[in-house]
Amino acid sequence: MLTELKREAYEANIALPKQGLINLTFGNASAIDRAQGIFAIKPSGVDYAVLKPEDMVLVDLDGKRVEGDLNPSSDTPTHRRLFLAFESIGGVVHTHSSCATAFAQAGRAIPIFGTTHADYFAGDVPVTRKMTADEIASAYEWETGNVIVERFRDLDPADYPAVLVNRHAPFTWGPTVAKAVEAAVATECIAHMALMSLQLAPQLEVIETELLNKHFKRKHGPDAYYGQKKA
Repeated sequence: MLTELKREAYEANIALPKQGLINLTFGNASAIDRAQGIFAIKPSGVDYAVLKPEDMVLVDLDGKRVEGDLNPSSDTPTHRRLFLAFESIGGVVHTHSSCATAFAQAGRAIPIFGTTHADYFAGDVPVTRKMTADEIASAYEWETGNVIVERFRDLDPADYPAVLVNRHAPFTWGPTVAKAVEAAVATECIAHMALMSLQLAPQLEVIETELLNKHFKRKHGPDAYYGQKKA
């Protein structure tokens, strides 16, 4: 089971540069085995071109490394915080993809202008508050997770599978790590579209509620009808 977990995490990680979401060694992906309380995550600073499934580091939900000779990603505490807070998620992805990161650096949510956005999110892609000096100076990566969890106090992570960390970059998640990668691709795509839309129409208003709800609910929830029914 843990070999399969490492394979899932590996495949998610190497998908990130293939999808154009990664520069250099920025970013990481993790996958969790909920039954065992263990997640697999990319090792810190290892180039994606030389990454292997056996390089994935296994960490438990107490933050203890349980398997692997390499140091886990420096963002491991953030992933762990999200796994603890969002019990329905099975994977987390962090990138510094250009357009989504531009919104994060500006401290701006990605506004929901059209139906492409509404296919994945029930509203704007949220942005966290700025971190305090004390939070940055202490357990920085863990506190990064805390400000994300704080932002989702009144939001369902299933309805908003991404967040922009103010001054930093996006984190995404999903029921599987493959879905977390898909959310990362969608987040960058809609951030790019939003930037272009704002260039064309700087005063553009967000999508009408009726159209947002139609597109989101046809793909999500008990009455969804998009795609094929599972056998």
